[in-house]
Amino acid sequence: MGLVSETKDGILSARGIVALTEAGGIRPASPYDSDQIQPASLDLRLGARAYRVRTSFLPGSRPVSACIEAFALHEIDLTKGAVLETGCVFIAELQESLALPSDISAGANPKSSTGRIDVFTRVITDRGGAFDQVEAGYSGPLYAEISPRTFPVKVRTGSRLSQIRFRRGEVRLTDTELSALHARSPLVSTATPSFQGGVAVSVDLAGFNGLIGYRARRHTGLVDVDAPGKHRIADFWEPLPAEDSRALILDPGQFYILASKESVQVPPDHAAEMVPFDPLVGEFRVHYAGFFDPGFGHESAGGAGARAVLEVRSRDVPFLLEDGQVVGRLVYERMAEVPATLYGAGAGSNYQAQGLKLSKHFA
Repeated sequence: MGLVSETKDGILSARGIVALTEAGGIRPASPYDSDQIQPASLDLRLGARAYRVRTSFLPGSRPVSACIEAFALHEIDLTKGAVLETGCVFIAELQESLALPSDISAGANPKSSTGRIDVFTRVITDRGGAFDQVEAGYSGPLYAEISPRTFPVKVRTGSRLSQIRFRRGEVRLTDTELSALHARSPLVSTATPSFQGGVAVSVDLAGFNGLIGYRARRHTGLVDVDAPGKHRIADFWEPLPAEDSRALILDPGQFYILASKESVQVPPDHAAEMVPFDPLVGEFRVHYAGFFDPGFGHESAGGAGARAVLEVRSRDVPFLLEDGQVVGRLVYERMAEVPATLYGAGAGSNYQAQGLKLSKHFA
C-alpha cells in the first residue's frame, strides 16, 4: 500500500493510520493490539520501562533521555506491573515511535478512561517545546508523562493511557464553518448554540436520575487500568445528589465527574476535541481527555446524541458552578475520509449514547 490512502487534508482515519504504519511513518515495537486503532486515532502503549522523576519538564533542545538522566530518581520495570502513586511524576517509554512525513503532524490526549480516573498524562517528544504536540516530519521516540492525581494506579507494559491523532494541513473549522455544519447536521442539542472558537458546552446540574455527578473519595485503593468492571463504585466515588439550588461549589484539590447539559454529535466526516481549559470561564480545568471520534453521539452510529462527560478539578480556590454555565468548547476538524467504522459501531467504543457515566473500570 502507498504512504497514505488518504491524500486530502484532514485527520487520518483508521485506514490512513494503517497505511502510515506500513510506510514506516509509525513504528510499533510489536504488532498492534486488535482494538488499538480507533476511527480517528491510535492508542499508545506503555513500553518496558518508566522512571520516577523529581519534576515535570519540556525537553526544549534536548532529547528526553537526557532529561531522564538528569531528573530520574529510580527506574521502574513495567513488564511485571507497577503501582504509580498519586502526587508523583513518571516518564514512561512508549512502544510506538514515529518517522512522520513532512506534511503530517500529530496531537495527543489522554484516553477517555484515563481522564475519568484523574490520571494526568501528556505525550513528550525529543526536543519538544509543547506537550501533546508532534511537529510535522518528527522522527524519534515518544514518551508519556504520567501523574495520578486522585487514585493510585497499576499499569504494565502494553497499558494504554494516551491516544494520538495524525493530521495533514490546517483543518480546524472556523466559527462560520461550524455554524454551516450545524445547520446541515446538528452538533449540539441547544436550539441556539454559541460559536466562539468552537461550540460552547455547559454543565448540567439539574441531575440525572437524582444525581448531578460524582466526587472522588480520598485515600482509596488502587485502580488497575487494565481491569474494566473490576472496581466497586462505592469504594472510589461519592455520589452527588441533585439539589434545588442547581449549583455546586468545587473544592480545591477535589476531582469531580459531571456531564454536559447538551447532547453532542460528531458527524462521520469530522472529528472533535474538547478545549481542556479556558481561563475566561473560571478557575478550573475541565475534560482532561479531549478526543471525540467520528460518529460519537451520531444517529448513524447508534448514538442519537450523547452527553460529554466532564472531568472537573478546581484550581486554587473554591469555585461556584451553576446549572447551564459554559465550562468548555468543542472544536471540530475535517476528516481526510469517512472512517470505515464509526465510534459506537464497533472499535471498542465504551461511551456511545452515554449520559452521566464513570470510566469503564467501575461496575
